[in-house]
Order: sequence, then C-alpha cells, then structure tokens
Amino acid sequence: MKRKLFLISGFLLLFIGCNNYYMIGSLNPFYIAKNITLLPAIEGSWLAKPIESLKNSSDSAASKIWGLADTTSIWTIKRVITKEVVKNKKGQDSTTFKPENFYNAKLVSSSDLAIYEFKVVLFTVKNNLYADFIPSAKEELMKSKLASNSFFEVHTVARVKIIQNKAELSWLGADCMKEMIEKKRVRVNYQWVKETGRFLLSASSSELTGMIERYGDQPRFIDWNAQQARINLNHLN
Repeated sequence: MKRKLFLISGFLLLFIGCNNYYMIGSLNPFYIAKNITLLPAIEGSWLAKPIESLKNSSDSAASKIWGLADTTSIWTIKRVITKEVVKNKKGQDSTTFKPENFYNAKLVSSSDLAIYEFKVVLFTVKNNLYADFIPSAKEELMKSKLASNSFFEVHTVARVKIIQNKAELSWLGADCMKEMIEKKRVRVNYQWVKETGRFLLSASSSELTGMIERYGDQPRFIDWNAQQARINLNHLN
C-alpha cells in the first residue's frame, strides 16, 4: 500500500503540480457489491455543462473548476458487454456475450479528438443514487479535471440525480471530506500527500459505504448542492 501511495503521489506531483483539488480521491471503490445498481436511463450521449455551486458566485466560476475536455466533450455512456469465445462439445468456437454490472463513460473532445474513458459503477445507498468513477484510458491528461483528479486508479464518487433528460452529478469534494475528518465527524483511514497538499482516502469499501450511508443524506455534513465539482449532462438521444 505504501509503495502504491508513493507512486500515486509522485505522479500526481509530476503531472498536476500545485493545482487545486475539488474531488476527494480514494484508493478503494466507494461501493460494495450488494449496492450496485443498473439504470438504463444513464446510457446514451450527453452534452455537459457546469453547475454553479453554492460556493461559486457565477457560471464562469463554475467553469473554472473543470478542465476544458470535461465540458466540451460528448459524453457517451454504455453498459459494458464482454465477449468470450469458448469451445463447444464439438470443439467448435462458440461466442457468448455477457452484460457486466458497470458502465463505460467515454468523453470525446470535438476540438482535438482526445478521448477519456472511465469505468462507472452506479450504486444505491438509502435510496440515493451514486456513481463511482475510475479512469480506464485517457490522453492529454491536463485537459480533464476529472481525469487528472483520479490519475492512477484513484476513485471519485458523485451523487447522481436523473430528472427527465438531464443527469445531475455532484462529486464529493476534498474540502468537505477534510472538514469532516478534522472535526471528527467521520473516522476513515486516509493518507495525507504532503507534496501535493491533498488527502487520499485509504479506507475499505465497506467503511466508505458506511460513511455514505451515515452522512450522504445529511446536508449539514455533506451538502451535495454546495460541492464545487458539479455538472449537468443533457441527453442528446
């Protein structure tokens, strides 16, 4: 774990420098298997627009939180289907297709065709929907805040609200998490990366799920409308 953390902190410093961090990162997923949810409404192509947070005074302030690619790319979200070729009893190749319990989110920039890909797992805790993001493939790292914030297999978590043809995503912020830890509202394992001045959670998925279960629907602890990294996805099809 320490070696993995050292690699993460070293590369974060190299690629990101002293940028502000708006999303809390975790070395482990924020979900457990029994809470995984499938939602066909999340699939399709989307246009992204930043949402003004209660901490922001204007749309321009909201835009500055995001990397250029996050809000100018087309977001395409599809359930992952794996293909497997096996031998049947006659020794012939037989192809089977298996729908997985997670999604692929691909961000394709219309300006420079850079591509960012994320594994997205939807999960439900106390009737609230959340999404765990982890990068699976990307280019031009610095143009996406979502990609750079979760470099080297660091998970981020967003609350998801689907209203008609829009999906509203609000990511749990590092400042919110830092305040809860400092005020001892929540007890989870974490590492402080001095070189980058950021927290990385190292708690288990069960502990993180417990945290969300206890505080995720309590605005006095986690006010999702006041998180800095918020975005609207508008359905294109």
